[in-house]
Amino acid sequence: MDVPTATVAATPRPLQAIRALAVGSLVALVALDVTWDLALAQIKPSGLWTALKVLPLCAAVPGMLRHRMYTYRWMALLVWLYFTEGVVRAWVERGLNQWLAGAEILLCLLLFAACGIHVRERLGWRKSP
Repeated sequence: MDVPTATVAATPRPLQAIRALAVGSLVALVALDVTWDLALAQIKPSGLWTALKVLPLCAAVPGMLRHRMYTYRWMALLVWLYFTEGVVRAWVERGLNQWLAGAEILLCLLLFAACGIHVRERLGWRKSP
């Protein structure tokens, strides 16, 4: 079920900014992981197989663009797998790969924060009694 256009237009600006941050960090995370594993990784033969790890992220893009609460909720949990990968690679690798792992960590934190704030705002937890 899609969100009606009138509902999206009536969405407060801060929530629209949070949605844009969530979608932007998700798309940037996909682009980073694909580029890193296919073009920049030192181990080329496994690049295609490791690039498949972005498929769950790609599956979330349509739901996030349609502002589906369920997608924001499961993405807030799934992103921790990518965060863990970034931490491990930042610890183990050196040079450019270490910087790319740091970028992955940053994007994961941004995505988690945006999803968490989005869910909180949509559920109305900020409203005073």
